[in-house]
Amino acid sequence: MKKVILILCLMLFVFVNAKSNEYVHQIFVLNEGYFDYSTNQIVVPVTIGVYTPSDDSYSVVDTIEDARFASDLVVHGDFFYVAADNKLLKYDINNYNLVASQNIDGIRNIKIHNEKVFVSRGDYDNTTFMPIQFASYLQVYSLSDLSFSFEFDTVTGPKWSTQNMIVNENKLYVAINNAYEWGNEKGIIGVVDLSANSYETEIDLGSDGKNPDNLMKFGSNLYTVNNKNWSGSSISKVNFNSYYSTTINLAAAPTGCGTSVIRDAKINYQISGDTVLYEWDIFTLNNNGNSLPLNNNFYELAYDHVNDWLYTSSTDFFSYGKVEIYDNNNNILNSFDCGISPGTIAFDFRVITDLFEVYNEKFNINSIYDLSGKVIELENLKSGVFIKNNKPTFIVK
Repeated sequence: MKKVILILCLMLFVFVNAKSNEYVHQIFVLNEGYFDYSTNQIVVPVTIGVYTPSDDSYSVVDTIEDARFASDLVVHGDFFYVAADNKLLKYDINNYNLVASQNIDGIRNIKIHNEKVFVSRGDYDNTTFMPIQFASYLQVYSLSDLSFSFEFDTVTGPKWSTQNMIVNENKLYVAINNAYEWGNEKGIIGVVDLSANSYETEIDLGSDGKNPDNLMKFGSNLYTVNNKNWSGSSISKVNFNSYYSTTINLAAAPTGCGTSVIRDAKINYQISGDTVLYEWDIFTLNNNGNSLPLNNNFYELAYDHVNDWLYTSSTDFFSYGKVEIYDNNNNILNSFDCGISPGTIAFDFRVITDLFEVYNEKFNINSIYDLSGKVIELENLKSGVFIKNNKPTFIVK
């Protein structure tokens, strides 16, 4: 009888409050591996790993043997997409099978909008140490089969190498940094009108806003973390409506690979070679950030908005990789080993829509989990269905 009552309660709760039933099903880790540029050899290949919170397990789901490196992983619907060396790859999100691939020289980052995959491009020749010239630094592919759709050439689009992208309303914002030509870095944000598929305009970030890497948005503003000419770092703020920009200098050292993320209305960032994580208040626009008690040299930062947790990665780029998870008070919750150079962490957020999915996700109905996958100790709780910290928790006794 208790089980029947529980089923009815769960069904009622799920259908009435489906919006808040979001949870982290799995976390993808894109391990870039180790490529020795001096010998032109792949020492450790690129791998895709999956961490499952419900049973605290990590496993490798694919190895990309012929990729020198990897640069992006994006979860979208029933699939996830990977940029690895000169390939765009599409995988099934449940069985991890490769379902489509496309060769794209110089592919760097991926942004998906409607039925299109936008691809940024840039590369350099490791024999001449000069940038490789492309006819287009921004291309568009079909979401379904990754076939080529169209491109913005250097006359109708960006003239230099591009990197991260972000979508706000019906506009695509593209970081144009020319990062592969030392001494000629650019600080430009390209704007694409997604309704007309036209390159609308460019926003100049000024001399201190050169070399934008990571792009983030909060409210009505775009924020970029910039490496300038690799001798310093800055943050630029761009208003989505007016395109007015302002840039704040941070330190006389770059941020490496733009290691940063927005968390609690603050940009968490790290200076290259430092072991301190800083937070920069987007409202006060100070020229320095407060240090946080997270002492490590991080390679990637990713924010889990469901649980208000911070995922970080660290590596020495040739022998190990590790991911650590922190709560909103910067206390470490968990950690796990992964592949070498874990450069991208991506979340598979899902919504429980019926009772069968609840039981399928929990694997073992004798154990109780919250929607983040954390085990609930039964002896410490009473029977029933309740909400704690605005998150649903299912209890069976």
